[in-house]
Amino acid sequence: MDASSIFNKTDAKPTACIVLADGTIFYGHGFGATGTIEAELCFNTAMTGYQEIMTDPSYAGQAITFTFPHIGNTGITSEDDETADPVARAMVVKWDPTEPSNWRAQDNLPNWLAKRGRIGVGGIDTRRLTRAITHQGAPHVAISHDPNGDFDIPALLEKARNFVGLEGLDLAKEVTCAQSYQWNEQRWAWPEGYTPRTTPGKKVVAIDYGAKRNILRCLASAGCDVTVLPATATAEEVLAHNPAGLFLSNGPGDPVATGEYAVPMIQEVLEKSDIPVFGICLGHQMLALALGAKTVKMSHGHHGANHPVKEHTTGKVEITSMNHGFAVDSQSLPDGVIETHISLFDGSNCGIAMHDRPVFSVQHHPEASPGPQDSFYLFERFAASL
Repeated sequence: MDASSIFNKTDAKPTACIVLADGTIFYGHGFGATGTIEAELCFNTAMTGYQEIMTDPSYAGQAITFTFPHIGNTGITSEDDETADPVARAMVVKWDPTEPSNWRAQDNLPNWLAKRGRIGVGGIDTRRLTRAITHQGAPHVAISHDPNGDFDIPALLEKARNFVGLEGLDLAKEVTCAQSYQWNEQRWAWPEGYTPRTTPGKKVVAIDYGAKRNILRCLASAGCDVTVLPATATAEEVLAHNPAGLFLSNGPGDPVATGEYAVPMIQEVLEKSDIPVFGICLGHQMLALALGAKTVKMSHGHHGANHPVKEHTTGKVEITSMNHGFAVDSQSLPDGVIETHISLFDGSNCGIAMHDRPVFSVQHHPEASPGPQDSFYLFERFAASL
């Protein structure tokens, strides 16, 4: 189905369907790529940033329901990709995408999804679907787009029920870089856009568990000379760069599975050096595991750009962007590790720090773009500790 037929839809025949593992079925209008996928279904409450969300590597293995209805109306621009290609398996929206109206638009959403092999489903009662997600926990689903509207429901139900889920999966290895590279691009600013950092900076090694580009830009903007290493990098490889600091990135999957190789590396770096360490999202969970804490699978996770987080040390409340289905169990934090941030939605852990070393991490995303920038100070705090 081409984009023009999406923008001028007159027929009511379903061309896409979503089958939940409990047998619930939603019919809608397909756009983007055709075919069938299986995934864990989550919802995201952000009002902007659908392109950044779809290209966030932390969404590997997931399909995203957008609660905000106007998805696609600003089009697509290559500057907004967080990685080379969409990582989320599919997107579900209430209203079919419209022709984009934005001076930065280079393409429309249906075409972009089709070129990148990702399915979109419009015309869905996303409020009802979101309620199903919150009641069930993130359900396993099969999503199919067929322009002829031919769906084998029993087969799709079986696919949904056979989906293995994300628990126990190490997905960081699937989205990490293949080899190390340097990064010097800074945050976007009017009117120049993205500009390179040209002044000398403190050397930081960033471990790529599924790093978003804007995290690396924030590190560069804070004055860091960034070298990115693959998720499987050893402590010996990290320390060989003689870094002033270590950064642990966001990423997808079960932190316990990724921790099989990431935790020993972090523990060895902490043992053999006194460099500052900063982690975000999965990197936060990796640091927590390395320090002796535990992680747990959440019911439906936190996904959105409007999450209030309180910093204990200052009492300040920050509005943050979040994307995680696992969380650090604050009750498992060992002596010497303090809880620095909590979610004001449910009280779950959102930050930790060692009490006697510049080693800290947060669950939320201080690099959010678009999104709230209340937490950018964390990059400056890390840079100041180098």
